[in-house]
Amino acid sequence: MSYSLADVRGTLKASDSWWTVYCVDPLAIRLTRCVANRTRLTPGAVTAVAFGLGLAAAGAFATGALVLGAALSYLCFLADCVDGKLARLKGLGSAFGEWLDYILDRVRTVVCAAALGHGLYAATGDSGYLLFAAGVVLVDVFRYLNGQQIGKARRSLAPPVPAPRAPVPERARDRVRRRYFSGIEFQMAVFVVGPLTGLVVQVTACAAAALLCFELHLIHAFWRQTRRAATSRMNPSEPVLAE
Repeated sequence: MSYSLADVRGTLKASDSWWTVYCVDPLAIRLTRCVANRTRLTPGAVTAVAFGLGLAAAGAFATGALVLGAALSYLCFLADCVDGKLARLKGLGSAFGEWLDYILDRVRTVVCAAALGHGLYAATGDSGYLLFAAGVVLVDVFRYLNGQQIGKARRSLAPPVPAPRAPVPERARDRVRRRYFSGIEFQMAVFVVGPLTGLVVQVTACAAAALLCFELHLIHAFWRQTRRAATSRMNPSEPVLAE
């Protein structure tokens, strides 16, 4: 079976981060089609390739090759986007594959942060870069745990109603979700933009501040939802709506 670009575009998420929509998907769509039509690679194999690229990026960061590390980090995220599209295109998605992708992403983030901090420390002798690496991991872990726990709690307040997969908007800008700074933008700022510009700490600090602001907004929205849930229990005729 031969897949078209239209087939691959049909696998896109209805809403996604602006970095993915504008900086990755235009290339990932074409790469997914090429992988699907010209190779026998499975989504799991592409996940492994992405993880290998992440480890290569860490090696580059550890030796002070920041530009090379940034390029490999971008390719790693590109491959990480291809595996999901390939799974949806061929109907090969699985719960284990999603778990593996999640775990390898977390491992890669920790390894790359440690390598980047070590490389900067080795080049400058400034031990503050080791704290920088720990800070990157801490922020990334916080945003994942926060998002997971809020999602779990929201489902307990108002169990989701099964619905068909949302159609993919034709215009790229209509796919950009309202949460303009997510974990994806944070990681790309730390591992791509910062190393490319040579302003690793400055870019990371700005990205961390932006990410934490959006996480606080998420917490505030969840708090409002729980307040409405409490009100609805006293007034059952009033529905609980997620924001």
